[in-house]
Amino acid sequence: MKRVFFKAVMAVAVLTAFGSSALAQDIKERTFKFGLQNPKGHPLEMGAVKFAEIVSAKSGGKIKVTVFPGGTLGSDAATVSALQGGTVEITALNSGILASQVKDFEVFDFPFMFANPKEADAVVDGPFGQKLHAKLADKGIVGLSYLELGFRNMTNSRRAINTVEDIAGLKLRVIPNAINVDWVKALGANPTPMAFPELYGALEQKAVDGQENPLSVILANKFAEVQKFLTLTNHQYNPQSLIFSKKVWDTLSAAEKKIIQDAAVESSAYQRKVNREASAAQLDQLKKAGM
Repeated sequence: MKRVFFKAVMAVAVLTAFGSSALAQDIKERTFKFGLQNPKGHPLEMGAVKFAEIVSAKSGGKIKVTVFPGGTLGSDAATVSALQGGTVEITALNSGILASQVKDFEVFDFPFMFANPKEADAVVDGPFGQKLHAKLADKGIVGLSYLELGFRNMTNSRRAINTVEDIAGLKLRVIPNAINVDWVKALGANPTPMAFPELYGALEQKAVDGQENPLSVILANKFAEVQKFLTLTNHQYNPQSLIFSKKVWDTLSAAEKKIIQDAAVESSAYQRKVNREASAAQLDQLKKAGM
């Protein structure tokens, strides 16, 4: 009986070792570029760094992800184009921006869609969010998971906004898509579509009066230096799509794909937690900065 048990244990050990060896052979030495608009220290950059750390750990150090924050690889549009071409492998951006690829993503730009983060999580992590990401495959993009930028708020350099009427006449930078242009127009303001890397300079030069972004973005990009008034409107929730180049994805083994997908899910949960825990402190910092 002992001999039979010993043989069984040895057989399992051999199979386990063989499986581990085969898995290791399926993971190649690779280096991926992760382009991001947000600066170092922003919760999204922290999420990208966490993603890189998880990928490295799960691949035994074979797969390295280099994060390029602060728009160093270009605007969102340029980064998506590079991703489709396979010269940039990964990015995270406002899901609504992907409406230029799949029109259905415009839904994320409608104001007052979500009352709280719990509602948003249920939608993006559920069948609806997954189906939207699946539609990107035909555009050369693999949707991995959703991070978050959070709820957007308004800032401007001209006056305090206490009523809806106070928004009228302000020239506001918006994300370049039709829905954002339309809702700002409906409030009597003048929407100015503009790529994010151009925004600080436009605010500084008074080319636009104001903008709207989550507190984390307003703080990390030092908008308090060029904006006086902050209004907590929470008018729009921004999920962020973590996406991968399909051109590169199709060259990966099943083991490599699982590492990337699992890292995306784990880092998204981490990033949302960090972002939500930081919001109260961010508001205090903006007040101290003079807003």
